[in-house]
Amino acid sequence: MKMRVSAVQFQLRDVSDFAAYRGQVTHYVRNAAEYGAQFILFPEFVTTPLLSIGVEAGGAGQPIERLLDYAEDYLGLFSGLAREFGVYIVGGTHLTKKGDSLRNTAFLFAPDGSYQTQDKLHITPTEKEAWNVSDGEGVSVFDTPYGRIGLLTCYDIEFPEIVRMVRAKGADVIFCPSCTDDRHGFYRVRYCCHARAVENQIYIVTTGTVGSLERVDFMRANYGQAAVITPNDIPFPPRGIQCEGEINGDMLITADLDLALLEDVRRAGSVTTWRDRRTDLYPDWS
Repeated sequence: MKMRVSAVQFQLRDVSDFAAYRGQVTHYVRNAAEYGAQFILFPEFVTTPLLSIGVEAGGAGQPIERLLDYAEDYLGLFSGLAREFGVYIVGGTHLTKKGDSLRNTAFLFAPDGSYQTQDKLHITPTEKEAWNVSDGEGVSVFDTPYGRIGLLTCYDIEFPEIVRMVRAKGADVIFCPSCTDDRHGFYRVRYCCHARAVENQIYIVTTGTVGSLERVDFMRANYGQAAVITPNDIPFPPRGIQCEGEINGDMLITADLDLALLEDVRRAGSVTTWRDRRTDLYPDWS
C-alpha cells in the first residue's frame, strides 16, 4: 500500500478577516491536490492568525479563548476543502472546549467532509500557564483506505510510550503537527521524530509554523520545517529523511510512502526494533 502526503510549512501572518485566512488555506490545499496528495498536513495552532482580526497594528491580539468563536468557520473551511478536492486533511490543531477545560485538538478531515479528532495529550508549560489548556485523555488511531494512521501533536512525540501505544494499535504513519518558536524547540521535536521512527519502524510526517504574528502573544516568532521521516535501514534514505522543506520557508513538501517497506524491515531489516521489543519488561500499554 502506498500513500502520497504533503506537509505545509504554514506562513503565519496577521489577517484582516476570515476571508483572507480562507484564501491562504485554500491555496495550500489546491497546490497539494495538484501534486496528487492524498493526505495534507497543516501545523499546530494553524488558526492563531484569526486572533489578529480586528486588532490595530501594534496592539495586543485577542485572547486565545476567542478561537472557540471560529469553530464553525474552521470546520466548514477544512471539511469543505477535503470534500472539494477529495483528500484527507490533517487540519493542524484548533482550540476546543470539553466541559470547563480547553483542549488543543488535532482534526482529521475525510474526503466525504466528516472529521475525527485527537486531543493533544502532553501540554507544554506555556500552553498551561498562559492559555490554560488541559491535557487530553486517551489516544486513538484512524483507519483510512490507505492504511492506519495516528495523530500526535508536537510535544506528544517527545514521549516514547505514547508513540509505542499508537504503533501497537496498528498505525504505520504518524502525522505530527507542531509549533515551535525557536531552534531549541524545533530540534527537540525533530530529533524525537527520528527516534520514534527508528524505535517503531514507522513513517512520521511532521511540519511546523513559520513566520510571525505581530499582534498575537506567544506567536510572534516561529521556527519550522516540514519533513517526511523514515526508519534508518537499507530500503530508506541513510539519514532517515525522505524529504524536507527549507527551514522557515513558505512552502509545502510532497512524498510517496510505501507501507510495504515497513513490513519488510520489521521482518528482516538490519535491526528489527519493533519485533525485538521486550513486552515482558515494558508492555505496549498498561
